[in-house]
Amino acid sequence: MKKAFFILCISAVVTACGSNSSTKGGSDSTSAANQTAKAADANADTVVAKTGTEAAGGSAGSAKGESLMAAADCNTCHKVDTKVIGPALQDVAAKYPATETNIETLAKKVIAGGKGNWGDIPMSAHPTLSLDDAKEMVKYILSLKK
Repeated sequence: MKKAFFILCISAVVTACGSNSSTKGGSDSTSAANQTAKAADANADTVVAKTGTEAAGGSAGSAKGESLMAAADCNTCHKVDTKVIGPALQDVAAKYPATETNIETLAKKVIAGGKGNWGDIPMSAHPTLSLDDAKEMVKYILSLKK
C-alpha cells in the first residue's frame, strides 16, 4: 500500500512540473495552448486572463509574452514575486539585463531546460515551444524588474 501511494505521489509531482513531448497529448496540448495564445495576441480587443503572476504595472510590449506564459506550464514553478520551485520572475529580471544576447540565451534555456543557475532543481525542457515564442516570454519576464 505504501509503495502504491509513493508511486502515485511521484506521478503527481512529475505531472505538475510539466512533461516532455513524449507523454500522451503533450505536444498536442502545448500546440493548442500556443495557438490559443497566438489567437489572443492577434485580436487586440481580447482580454488576457489573469493568472496571479502579473507584475504590478507591467510593460506594454510584454502582453504577448504574458499570454504565452499563461497558456504554458510556467506558473506551476514560477510566480512573479515569490520563489516556488523555480526562481521568482522578478529575481530573473534582476539578474539579467534585457539585452538581445540575454534574450536569445534565456529563450534557448527555456526550450532546452537545464539546471545549475538557480540551484539543483532542473527546469523542464519545452521542445515544442518556438524560439520566437520563447523570446516573447523572456522579454515579458525581463520587463518585471522591481
